[in-house]
Amino acid sequence: MRRLLVMGLLALSAGCSLGPDYAGPPNVASTATVRGTFVRADDPALLHAPGAARWWDTLGDATLSRLVDDALAHSPSIDLAQARIREARAKLRQGTAGLFPSIGASGMYVRAQLPGSGLGALAGGSSGDGSGDGAGEGGEDGSGSGSSVLNFYNVGANVSWEPDLFGGKRRGVAASRAVLEQRYADLADAQVSLSAQVAQTYVNLRDVQERAALNARSVELQRQSLGLMRQRYAAGTGSKLDVERLQGQVASTEAQTIPISAQVAMYQDALAVLTGRSPGDLDATLGPRAPMPMPPAQVSIGDPGTLIARRPDVRSAERALASGTANIAAQRARMLPGIKFSGILGLGGTSPGDVLDPGNLSVLLMPQLSWPILDFGRNRELVREAEAQRDAADAQYRQAVLEALQDAEDSLARFGATRRQLASLIGSERSAAAAAALNRQRVTAGTSSLIDQLDIERQDLSAAIAVSQAKAQLTIDYIAIQKALGLGWSEPEGRR
Repeated sequence: MRRLLVMGLLALSAGCSLGPDYAGPPNVASTATVRGTFVRADDPALLHAPGAARWWDTLGDATLSRLVDDALAHSPSIDLAQARIREARAKLRQGTAGLFPSIGASGMYVRAQLPGSGLGALAGGSSGDGSGDGAGEGGEDGSGSGSSVLNFYNVGANVSWEPDLFGGKRRGVAASRAVLEQRYADLADAQVSLSAQVAQTYVNLRDVQERAALNARSVELQRQSLGLMRQRYAAGTGSKLDVERLQGQVASTEAQTIPISAQVAMYQDALAVLTGRSPGDLDATLGPRAPMPMPPAQVSIGDPGTLIARRPDVRSAERALASGTANIAAQRARMLPGIKFSGILGLGGTSPGDVLDPGNLSVLLMPQLSWPILDFGRNRELVREAEAQRDAADAQYRQAVLEALQDAEDSLARFGATRRQLASLIGSERSAAAAAALNRQRVTAGTSSLIDQLDIERQDLSAAIAVSQAKAQLTIDYIAIQKALGLGWSEPEGRR
């Protein structure tokens, strides 16, 4: 009968499972997903082809590539995401282990002083010669109290098993597995954010270093103009107003250059922290000025469907939805009957040698049935809570998809606009450079003054500063595209 009962419970546990079943994420329709292309991808530099995972290498800057690789290997944010993966993996293993019986070893020694002649006789008789461990009527210590002492030794194993009658445990395991996969997606999302943050900070550093050099050149030209104007004022051919005006311009430009040195230090410290170092550790490496890294002529962006499947934050939201769906069934199982089997198998007696005697084998089986018939609605509310959490996860997934599409469309629109702006600024810079060259010829011929030439060169320098800022913005917009597309992550070695 016991065997039939166990077989029946196994069959029941294999066949019964509560719903709901996870049917995949909801379909979030949009203009981009219906068309299969991004709405704002009208710039000729954008290609509908898969992008590179290590997109920072396409910028052609070896220093930047080393910084990103160092950050991905040593950043505390990556260590935090990896620790949460280990935590989720441990919880999954705990839930999986709960599906199987647990077996433990036990050893026990009991010493009891038993009053009364009947118990004393029992204690005495258990020793095998009728004398027991006690002193008979006088007790073990001869006090005449009429008590006896019983010693009991036992060594054995205990077994416990709670069959998963309605699949609640299996659903819990499914929820834990989805959480583990969510943590892997969170790690990938951390890698995407970190690589983009390192690249943007590096570009900002090179931008302020370039602007510092250009502003220093501008201050130098303004000082030369101020010196010439003072000479003209001393000779009576210039006015005091012109001297004061140029002196104010010099002071204003010098004031603008002062914060730039602080920005250089801030970006250097930020890159040091992002790569797991202390502030100041990268000053020697990043101190020398270097060219601005520029994006490739053609930028691969893929399609909206690939973006939704690849972006780690969207995958994390989808796994949260799967976990929430499985958790509903796990909570529903708490409202149904459950059975637990406990058993003890051991050897023992009243002397230490009895634990080695197979004739002293004892077996105890204790089935226990439980059913929360009256819990004042506690379990029902737990189910409703799980359903609300699933609905929230559903909304968060749909929100994540829409925000991902918006992020991609906005970054594509900014990239295209910055490209057009840069082209216009480059044309303006060329005109300013040509004007400076022509006026230089006039100065040589004596038809134009040197102070006019310095003013034209300052205008040329202002155009160069505008072009430099636009180049930096174009690279930052390129980085934003890569982040929006969910690029910059790789599978951990344990999952490959």
